[in-house]
Amino acid sequence: MALIDLQNINKQYDIKVILKDVNFTLTQGQRIAVIGQNGQGKSTLFKIIMNQVEPDSGEMAIDKSIKIEMLDQQPKFKANLSVREAIEAQLSELKEAKTEYEDITHRLSTEYENGELIKRQSELATFIEFHNAWDLDNMIERILIEFQLKQFEYKDVNLLSGGEQRRVSLAGLLLKKPDVLLLDEPTNHLDVYMVEFLESLLLRNNFTLLFISHDRYFIDNIATSVVEIDAGVLKKFNGGYSSYLEQKEQMLESMQKEHDNLLRLVKREAHWMQHGVTARRKRNERRKAEYFDLKKKAKSNPALIKKMSLELQREQKSFNSEEKQQNKKKMLYELDNITKSLGDKLLIENFTTRILQKDTIAIVGPNGSGKSTMLKIFMEKLKIDSGNFKKGDFNIGYFDQQRDMLDDEKNLMETFCPNGGDRVILDDGRSMHVFGYLKNFLFPKEYLDKKIGVLSGGEKNRVALALLFTKKVDCLILDEPTNDLDIPTINILEEYLQNFQGALIFVSHDRYFVDKIAKKLFVFKGDGNVEESFQPYTEYLEIEKELKELFTLEEESSKQENLQKQENTQKDKKQTKLSYKDQREYDNLPKEIEELEEKIEEINGCLYNPSCYEQKGIVALSKELEDIKELYEQKVERFLELEELVESFNS
Repeated sequence: MALIDLQNINKQYDIKVILKDVNFTLTQGQRIAVIGQNGQGKSTLFKIIMNQVEPDSGEMAIDKSIKIEMLDQQPKFKANLSVREAIEAQLSELKEAKTEYEDITHRLSTEYENGELIKRQSELATFIEFHNAWDLDNMIERILIEFQLKQFEYKDVNLLSGGEQRRVSLAGLLLKKPDVLLLDEPTNHLDVYMVEFLESLLLRNNFTLLFISHDRYFIDNIATSVVEIDAGVLKKFNGGYSSYLEQKEQMLESMQKEHDNLLRLVKREAHWMQHGVTARRKRNERRKAEYFDLKKKAKSNPALIKKMSLELQREQKSFNSEEKQQNKKKMLYELDNITKSLGDKLLIENFTTRILQKDTIAIVGPNGSGKSTMLKIFMEKLKIDSGNFKKGDFNIGYFDQQRDMLDDEKNLMETFCPNGGDRVILDDGRSMHVFGYLKNFLFPKEYLDKKIGVLSGGEKNRVALALLFTKKVDCLILDEPTNDLDIPTINILEEYLQNFQGALIFVSHDRYFVDKIAKKLFVFKGDGNVEESFQPYTEYLEIEKELKELFTLEEESSKQENLQKQENTQKDKKQTKLSYKDQREYDNLPKEIEELEEKIEEINGCLYNPSCYEQKGIVALSKELEDIKELYEQKVERFLELEELVESFNS
């Protein structure tokens, strides 16, 4: 049954058509990704579903019994609420349902035949089960930790940054679990670890989801289908992002020649997905299968756990032969044991590396671990605390989210041709007409006279990146270059970066982008430790996850060993103190041993006396003697054992 059904929806602003005869259906359990160039109607579709915008024409059928909620780009909270209170405020309905359920359960202990109460209890149980709300307090605690909000738990939510407030709002929505959840760029302001947690939560709890995202791995992992909005027209593709690429490639191949440029980009993207990602996934699956086999054996062998950890660490830090071949290349940066702290927080400790011509390096790690600080060191905007930092003589092109290189009062023509004319010189020396060049960055001709100040954030980012590639530089330094960009623009950016002849250093949380572009990683661990790796980022993250599992396994094994030692020690301590029963036994044993010795002597005497053993029988006497000797040995052994314990206790 359809939860949302849109038929022949049309919407336009002035003369610009946003949605044209759009048909869209969402059923329970679907997770649909909405993609397309910025300004093509993705957000408008969301606003129509949320009744925030009226369509010009068409029919809408939305199930009135369901609750639809959307993550706001700029959430608003009541005054004087802490972060925890802001999350809990979104969960009032769930808390009331739990309270009512507990009250009914208590009443049913005496009113166990009340049919209405039993029915209501069942309804509440179904509601609580659907929203996974049996243990809300633990879930709130978990999400505070995973979204790095625990440190702000009792801080006024309105004093947080925009990105932190978005995380608070997202946390509440995820715990609330509405019938349909709409997310607009949910991975913005999340580091890779938060994104992985978000993915697992959405999949584990079977959300019905409609989301906009430029994170292609997120789409591939989460989406059951993809809808693309292009020139107002909505097209549906089954499966995740990789499946979308295959279907899109087939579709474009059958279309007119004017789509050749787009087809070229899609083919390159599809080829990379097929030969890069898929091959690596197969390799990872094989390695993971071997890892899980070893893990089973490791549970009974702590030494094997350590061996596996060391092998994974070596694999994670593996260096390839390319590093040796690069020694002849031009040196750009040389860092020797550099250390940097901000306030009391150690960000970089004793880090040594060299950056050469044509190096392509991604700086990755959790939020607040020092990635942007490292960029500022490379830009010579921050000085190191200790160590040696050496920069060669070369030109740098820098891109950050502030877009400082743009002047809001200038239009596109003035920005790209400040000295007049209508041509731009690219970094490789080629001359192009400004419109032909900006067309590559998806700007139509009518934008040439538009002032920078009236453009959207995503459009300004496209201008800044396009401008960057007209500069003659030896090294590009980019801080989160894919933020606010749509997927078509990211594809264009990737193509330019792959053809760039200089060094590239960039910070990004976009796993797909990092995998596709970076040849080396600087991994910030958050404790001052910075690791170098030549692995694809997703592979590094997989190994990191396996190492954490092994560490947990090793801790559990160590705890078991310690518990066993404690039990043995306690047991030993108990053995040095004779119990009342043992003490009585110890006191009585000498007399019992003496009586047995006399009995043995008596039987031996009888065996030497014919009149005695003939009367009792020599076989019976021999058997009795054997039994008594055995008992005698046991008594003596027990006495010596108790005596040793007494001596140990007395010492």
